[in-house]
Amino acid sequence: MKLKLYADTPARRVRQIVADGWFVVWVLLWIWLGIRLHDLIIPLGTPGEQLHSAGESLASNMTAAGNWINELPLVGGSGSSAFERMSGAAQALADAGAGQQEVVNKLALFLPLIIGFLAVALLVAIWLPFRIRFISRATAAQRFMNDQGDIDLFALRALARQPLKALAAIDSDPAGAWRRHDPQVIRALARLELRDEGLHLPKVSDG
Repeated sequence: MKLKLYADTPARRVRQIVADGWFVVWVLLWIWLGIRLHDLIIPLGTPGEQLHSAGESLASNMTAAGNWINELPLVGGSGSSAFERMSGAAQALADAGAGQQEVVNKLALFLPLIIGFLAVALLVAIWLPFRIRFISRATAAQRFMNDQGDIDLFALRALARQPLKALAAIDSDPAGAWRRHDPQVIRALARLELRDEGLHLPKVSDG
């Protein structure tokens, strides 16, 4: 059985299409905002990148200088120890810069995802239950009409569910007319019930 996605009644169908369109626009908007937020956060990692590069370069130079001093006569290992300490300090700066870059990269990745997910999930929690409820009920109602043409069933539901004022507008004794199998009253009751489901009454003969 094909799912009934949209109502037959024009006004309700337009509202559903607008709501679905707004949902798509909302999702696309938050994808765009997530990309923009990512692009805004990424530059914050530039100082860390520069610190990492400078620290690596300084550590490499200090190590090279220490090795050169270590090879000098009379100075040897005692002269190179200061350069080794400076190389270690420079490497610590490089590691700090790398750590800052990693934090910024994770923030740029996960912050837009979390914010976008919460924004979309909020709308889904409002929009999706109504859509599922309509599709489920309208598909079930359409199945009865297509497979059984059971107009009497919808007329009976109308007697049980519709406001008394609406029933009285159809007939002064709608229940009695239903029991007498009055075709006009039955179709009017069924039409009233199906309208709430967003469906039109099938065009069949009253005989």
